[in-house]
Amino acid sequence: MKLKPQTALIHSPRQAPQYIHTVQPPLFRASTIIFENTDALFNRHWTDDYDYSYGTHGTPTTFTLGDNIAKIEGGQYCLLTPSGLSAINLVNSCFLSHGDEVWVADNIYGPNMEHLRNLEQRYGIIVKVYDPICADSFQPSEQAKLIWLEAAGSVTLEFPDLINLVKKAKAKNILVALDNTWGAGLAFNAFDFSQEHLAVDISIHALTKYPSGGGDILMGSVVTQDRALHHQLYRMHAIQGISISGDDAAQVQRSLASMQLRYQHQSQSTLKLLNWLKQQAVFAQVLHPADPDNVSHAYWKETCETQQSAGLVSVIFKSEFDLAAVRKFCDQLQLFKLGFSWGGPVSLVMLYQLDQMRQLERPHLQQGILVRFCIGLEDPEDLIYDIQTALQAISI
Repeated sequence: MKLKPQTALIHSPRQAPQYIHTVQPPLFRASTIIFENTDALFNRHWTDDYDYSYGTHGTPTTFTLGDNIAKIEGGQYCLLTPSGLSAINLVNSCFLSHGDEVWVADNIYGPNMEHLRNLEQRYGIIVKVYDPICADSFQPSEQAKLIWLEAAGSVTLEFPDLINLVKKAKAKNILVALDNTWGAGLAFNAFDFSQEHLAVDISIHALTKYPSGGGDILMGSVVTQDRALHHQLYRMHAIQGISISGDDAAQVQRSLASMQLRYQHQSQSTLKLLNWLKQQAVFAQVLHPADPDNVSHAYWKETCETQQSAGLVSVIFKSEFDLAAVRKFCDQLQLFKLGFSWGGPVSLVMLYQLDQMRQLERPHLQQGILVRFCIGLEDPEDLIYDIQTALQAISI
């Protein structure tokens, strides 16, 4: 059959061989996926490990990235989402119904708390708050369905008592979900993090941070070990029409090879800054779980056997430095850019008022305005000089 030119552009009679071996896997962009025949259409099921049926369900590009993220996290199954927050929301919407009790740490990622409060108001779930460094504060009722862990916690960076919190949850058959963005699957294995082989049920990860590494891709992941649990999440994932761009998946896949090297470098740079920051008289407190003086240091040390940590360190200014002074300090910084997120090449800074963020008493934290530094790939000596110069502008 001789095709007319317009048709030949769409149904080309000649194609180059489809597969070659390359350093990076090929990129597949797809909404529609073509079935070879009706057998291929009907002899498939959505629970197949690789269900090629429609672009939202996966392509070789997204499945390859998902497999690699699961491997990094120590899990078996991975679902990809458009952001870290969407990964959190997938877990909440999948497992929480009217009357269910969910427990969250007082230092939880703020948007997760906001989402849960919205579910509480609209759908009648029950939100309870616990102190992450005091497992005794976790007192679940018979209605408890899910506990969120975050290691380390947002902004104030307390490392939770993971071992005892997970033990208590498992004893009550409560699902354990961990926001593992800080650890990135590198600081510890969320599915085997103690000599007793304790494991969380679900690990979510904002791939926006270290896996992407460029500050330019939004993506999240939900990793599990249990196949039935994975299928529950996968079904909700499909019902909600959650999907990611093949181009974005290829970009993150490309960055994975350097992820551990970047994580190690930023961890080492952060420890250098930590030691210098502790010597500065303007700070009432410096917050980092690797600091032996930190209230959660023992929990970090028993869990993070690699002794690695994400490139985050927070400081609390002494009370004589008001919000105006701290804002001036942030504005004076040159290398540290004012912005949310972390894990990219550029160092970032953000300021917070804890009184507006926390619900429980926090005797381990000093009063004052908090500033979080997110360490990039710059030389740490240059970053120290940048902070030092900015501090001189607000010296009292």
